[in-house]
Amino acid sequence: MALFLTLDNVYKLYNIDPSKKMEGIVVLHQQNHPEKEYTEHSRLFDGLLLGFMIQGSMKAQIHFLEYEINAGDIAVLQPQLMIDTKSLSKNAEIVTIGLSLDFITAFPILREFVMNNQIRWQPVVRLQLEEVTLKNKLVELIQNFYHKSQSPRKTEMLRHLVIALMYMISEAYSGLTDNNSLVKNRTHEIIDDFYILISKYATQQRSVKFYAEKLHLTPQYLSTFLKQKTGKSVLQWVDHAMILHAKTLLKSSGLSIKQISNELHFGETSLFCRFFKRITGVSPGVFRNGQ
Repeated sequence: MALFLTLDNVYKLYNIDPSKKMEGIVVLHQQNHPEKEYTEHSRLFDGLLLGFMIQGSMKAQIHFLEYEINAGDIAVLQPQLMIDTKSLSKNAEIVTIGLSLDFITAFPILREFVMNNQIRWQPVVRLQLEEVTLKNKLVELIQNFYHKSQSPRKTEMLRHLVIALMYMISEAYSGLTDNNSLVKNRTHEIIDDFYILISKYATQQRSVKFYAEKLHLTPQYLSTFLKQKTGKSVLQWVDHAMILHAKTLLKSSGLSIKQISNELHFGETSLFCRFFKRITGVSPGVFRNGQ
């Protein structure tokens, strides 16, 4: 079973000073220690992960495909994508920036990253040579701001630095050709096609049968398959996509909660409010107001 990471539990799992805890973002600077035995495990993060290979290399399986990530490479992992670190070079050093779903939904460019099919199948990217130095300085600046003492504008300044970094990465992807020729096995195809379907239909369809028929599978097979391969059921994935839509509308639109409820095809506003609170722990109004 995969280790499920959230912005809250990552501080405990990686022994990060809790005083560094910030809303919506975590920054890790890790170096390989050859004397320590590395324990392989699958991980899923409930947000967007950006991994910057500073030096050395690592081999990892991301979304069921193998990659070698070398110094200068950037790994972009969309929410809920499985990653297995297979090996690390002795001098491996990596900076990881984790962004929560709440952080993501406040910025349209991050929302695009979460839903972009190209990035899911091309998670490793490298900037143009003239931009590498800028990227390195920006990553270092983000680390310094993250670790500096608290101030009234610290979070806001850090957010702007992260968005600048995301625009650089976005430009790198815009210059790539979509890798449609990638050879995917049946597992990849089913998961990829399912992701595309829930991105398109989650606000309208919650039936397991609907998604199974679209994929030409039986409902029982699809349910068992997703649970085994991703650790989540069909309906849990639908809820995940629905909440992403809801948070985006709450943070980046002027629609009322009733209008958002209608946009997401809830019969009544009260049903939407109960659903949102069940998944997130807070009401839509509290979430919109910054809680």
